[in-house]
Amino acid sequence: MKNINRYTLNDLCQLVELTPRTVRFYIQKSLLQAPEGSGRGAHYTQAHIERLLEIKKWQDAGLSLERISELLFDESSNKPLPPLKRAKPGDIEVCSHIHIDEGISLTLNPSKAGLTPEQAKQLTLEIILLYQRIASSDKEEK
Repeated sequence: MKNINRYTLNDLCQLVELTPRTVRFYIQKSLLQAPEGSGRGAHYTQAHIERLLEIKKWQDAGLSLERISELLFDESSNKPLPPLKRAKPGDIEVCSHIHIDEGISLTLNPSKAGLTPEQAKQLTLEIILLYQRIASSDKEEK
């Protein structure tokens, strides 16, 4: 089995530019799930990277860890969010590149778009269906 999308603590820390101590602190404060496995076999996944980048994003916007925890776990939190800082060169964002057809792809940053995973899937399916309908109507006209 390949180790695709499995990261050691050091690899994870390099990717998100945090220290191992900070990552462990976030785990201790329940902002981040513990790694999969234990001991030397412990590894982190893409979900860990996304969560850490989300935490960093909110910290950069000036939020406290307590408020970040509310945003991450309280679905009913309707408190206004501070504006996000604009991305600058060298910033890291997690985006999905979804292949629609040859030469057509959708780049999606669900957290910036405010979409749940289910909504992102639905959007993708709708775009694929729309593209297929347009492509097939073009072929019928020829």
